[in-house]
Amino acid sequence: MDKFLYVAMTGAKQGMNALAVRANNLANANTDGFKADMNQARAMQAFGEGMPTRVFSMAESPGANFREGPIRTTGRDLDIAINGDGWMAVQAQDGSEAYTRAGSLKFDSTGLLVNSSDRAVMGEAGPIVLPLPIEKVHISGEGIISVRPQGATAEVIEEVGRIKFVNPGNDQMMRGDDGLFRLASGEVAATDPTVRVENGAVEGSNVNAVHEMVEMINIQRQYEMQVKMMKNAEELDRASSSLLRMS
Repeated sequence: MDKFLYVAMTGAKQGMNALAVRANNLANANTDGFKADMNQARAMQAFGEGMPTRVFSMAESPGANFREGPIRTTGRDLDIAINGDGWMAVQAQDGSEAYTRAGSLKFDSTGLLVNSSDRAVMGEAGPIVLPLPIEKVHISGEGIISVRPQGATAEVIEEVGRIKFVNPGNDQMMRGDDGLFRLASGEVAATDPTVRVENGAVEGSNVNAVHEMVEMINIQRQYEMQVKMMKNAEELDRASSSLLRMS
């Protein structure tokens, strides 16, 4: 009886974890550059003191869906969308280098170029800082940033840096707790000069909202089934106890 109850209990618990993954995907359906988390479940044998006679359910996220999201034209000079494979390097909160495909950029009062999450955009020599005041900014397909100083004529263009793009292969990328991606090995990815971007556009989330809603409904139904199994186990246990008392 305890095996029956244990399987149902762990199934319900992991169903809640799977529901959290799907809910997070759905919450980021409109987040630029977001990559949906995948989810799967499998049976695991429980080891510990005594014989390994228990099997439990385990839900896990084997990785992210790296399918390219839809490209949305914005017309902003500081919006970029990566064409094909590749990642833009940014500075994480702890100062380390991380990677994202969210390409809606801006600069703060000091001229520091940041993305929509206020993470500094990395260049070939560190965070990129624009020389203020400026009148116009342009980012080329290679990631080269050019500016026109305020008050300068249209012919005056200054190149101030180049955004660092990397392309180590999606199979080597792992999402961190901050939502940014890093190499699974913990190393810093090398610059890839072949990565190209489209100016005046951003890549949207690759989350399929309808699919996520359907999966959430399926998980909720599975959870209800696991709870019913636990109730059935309780009823069977009471019936067994009653039979023993009668004997």
